[in-house]
Amino acid sequence: MSLSDDVLGRARVKDTEALEAFYDELGKRDTVALWTVANKIEPWFPQPASVPILWRYEDIRPFVIDSLDLVKPEDAGRRVVALVNPERKDVTAAVGLLYTGLQGMGPGESMTAHRHMAAALRFVVEGQGAWTVVDGQKLKVGPRDFAITPSFTWHEHGNEDSDEPVIWQDGLDIPLVNALDAGFYEVHPNHYQERGAVVNSSLLTYGAGQLRPVGFEDGWTKPYSPLFAYPWEPTYAALQNAAKASEGSPYDGILLEYSNPRTGGSVMPTLSAHIQLLRADQHTRAHRHTGSVVYNVAKGEGYSVIAGRRFDWKQGDIFVVPSWAWHEHANLSTSDDAVLFSFNDFPVMRSLSFWCEEAYLENDGHQPIQ
Repeated sequence: MSLSDDVLGRARVKDTEALEAFYDELGKRDTVALWTVANKIEPWFPQPASVPILWRYEDIRPFVIDSLDLVKPEDAGRRVVALVNPERKDVTAAVGLLYTGLQGMGPGESMTAHRHMAAALRFVVEGQGAWTVVDGQKLKVGPRDFAITPSFTWHEHGNEDSDEPVIWQDGLDIPLVNALDAGFYEVHPNHYQERGAVVNSSLLTYGAGQLRPVGFEDGWTKPYSPLFAYPWEPTYAALQNAAKASEGSPYDGILLEYSNPRTGGSVMPTLSAHIQLLRADQHTRAHRHTGSVVYNVAKGEGYSVIAGRRFDWKQGDIFVVPSWAWHEHANLSTSDDAVLFSFNDFPVMRSLSFWCEEAYLENDGHQPIQ
C-alpha cells in the first residue's frame, strides 16, 4: 500500500479561495475543517516529536554536585537536574511522555515528605547512604538498586552517609499525568512520616522472588507491586543465570522485567522497568515498537544505534529511544558483559491495546549508520 497522502482514503482537498474564506470563518468560531488536519493527527505510523539523545554522566554530574551548595533542600523540595529532550521542552519530558532526571543529596541530608499522582522510580547511580520512606516503610538502597514510589504514596528521601553524596536517577510519568489533566500534589501535614520499625520490610517479605508469602500477608490489593526495592546483587545474578540457560532475545540480549511478585506483571500500572545483559562482543539486531524507553548504563561500555544514529555509552550515561524508532545495542568489550537498566511506558501501551513491534529485516538486522 502506498503511504502517500495523495490516495483515495486520505485527505487530499486542494485549497480554493472559497475554501480559504470558509476556513477563516470556521477559525473565528474556534472550529476547524477536519480534512485540513486529518493527515497530521492520524499519521500512517507513529510520528514521535522526541529525538534520540544521550546525556553523558561525566558531563551532568558536576552540575548535580554544584546544586548541593547552590540550593537548600528545604527550598527546592528536591535538587534534580532534569534531562529534557530538545523537542519536548514544552512538557519537560526526556522522551515521549516520560520524565527523568538526576537527583543529588548531600551527606546527612533528608528531604520532607510529599505525594503526587505521578508514579516514580529510582535507580541509584552512586553513593552508599541512600534511603527513601514510602508510605511509612524505610528502604535502604545502594548503587544500581532499583526502587519504586507508586502513584500517590507518601515519600521522602535522604542520605545517611556522613561523607559522600548520593546521586540517583528519577523516572516519572509526569508528562503523561499532565497530558491527562490528572495531576495532584500534597505536602505531608507533619513534613515527615511515621516510620515502621523494620527497614526494607517489603524486601524481607516479598524479595525471595519465586517464593510467595502465605498466611502473613496484609491483604494487598493495590495495583502496584508490594515490593518497593529491588537490590542489584540478586538482579545481576539472575541475569547471569539466565544467560547460562538461554541465548535470550536477538533484539535485547538477556532481558528481564522487574515484576510485581503477586501478579508477575509490571511494577506499576503506568511504568515498567527492565534490566538487560549484553554478552561480551554481542551486537543485537534492530527492532522497533510503540512505547518510549529511557536507558541507564548500569555496567560496561558500548553503543546503540537509534534511528540510524550511533550513540556511544559507558556506565552512568543515560539515553532514550523514542516510540517506533529502530534501535539496536552493542557491547564493545570482548571479555565482559554490559548491563542496561531501562524504564518505559509499555504498561500503558499494552493496557490500551496500542502495542506494536516490528523487526528490522534488511542488512542482517542492522541499520545503516547515518
